[in-house]
Amino acid sequence: MNTHKRIARNVFGQPLVACSFNPLTGFFRDGCCRADDEDIGRHAVCVVVSATFLAFSKGCDNDLSTPRPEWGFPGLKPGDQWCLCASRWLEAWRVGVAPKVKLESTHEDVLQMISLEELRQHACLTLDD
Repeated sequence: MNTHKRIARNVFGQPLVACSFNPLTGFFRDGCCRADDEDIGRHAVCVVVSATFLAFSKGCDNDLSTPRPEWGFPGLKPGDQWCLCASRWLEAWRVGVAPKVKLESTHEDVLQMISLEELRQHACLTLDD
């Protein structure tokens, strides 16, 4: 039996870098945008949310800005980093409100839905972007 976990990789094929510990993100709430078959939404795109994106998401019945203490969710504010569903990022991209992407923290699985070129066009270049 193999007891070693497969190393999660980013869109460049390198080891996945954590997305955010404050707020704590990821399907497993470990700071990383990795998923398994239980994560139907594939929370694998590390984004830096903007006010425009948060308003868009709320309009799609996915309110990410309101705190939900019963779920341990603090609510997001512009500038926060968060593991976003690949399908939600793609929806936002299609209407011109896709948030910036931290490529080194975005899981390689998203390349099945989103091209690396599309992601690169929305990449954060520095921690301050």
